[in-house]
Amino acid sequence: MQFLFQTILYIPIFNVFVALYNIIPDIGAVIIIITFLIKLAMYPLTKSSIVAQKSISEIQPKLEELKKLHKDNKQLLAQETMRLYKENKVNPLGSCLPILIQLPIFIAIYWVLQAGLTANNFDTLYSFVKNPEHINTVSLGFVDLGKSGNVVLAVLAALAQYWQAKMMQTKRPPKEAGAGGKDEDMASIMNKQMLYFMPFLTLVIGWQFPGGLALYWFWSTLLTGLQQKFMFAKK
Repeated sequence: MQFLFQTILYIPIFNVFVALYNIIPDIGAVIIIITFLIKLAMYPLTKSSIVAQKSISEIQPKLEELKKLHKDNKQLLAQETMRLYKENKVNPLGSCLPILIQLPIFIAIYWVLQAGLTANNFDTLYSFVKNPEHINTVSLGFVDLGKSGNVVLAVLAALAQYWQAKMMQTKRPPKEAGAGGKDEDMASIMNKQMLYFMPFLTLVIGWQFPGGLALYWFWSTLLTGLQQKFMFAKK
């Protein structure tokens, strides 16, 4: 499994990373470019996830009406909910599956940046990729992305995470929804907790890990948020 992961994901991405550094010897620019390329490659998956989330949010008023009508009959409520999903071509799992597919790619990017920022081992380079022997982790002449504790990047990554999560926040159901609104109410509470927990976690990770990882996290989250905002604005 580890061999497959390295062969399909880690090694190709690491080679692209080093090849870009050979062309543009600035680690910050390389991280920004490779993040953009990864987001571009994963655009269909991200789009699918956002579309599913948007579709679910659009039928929330109808779901609330169903919960009011069938609050005393859970079986009928479940049947009517599935019928509503089917009529509107909504897949409740549609927003989760693309994220699960992208997870191995995120892990590979993490290890690539870790290796590129902290190691000088280039044994996995392809024969046609020049060995730089050493990667200078200083970007723009004064920002060392190989060191941890970069407050600015950590805060920017946390703010981007908050902004993205804010767009996905689920409103709490009205009191009239009664017992049928408990599930939705619980989802709303969890979303609210994630709204603050994930940015805080991002801040901690961005502070403790090399600045290059915080830069990647910020840029990746920002691009996803912009895509999300654009698609939510479309009718």
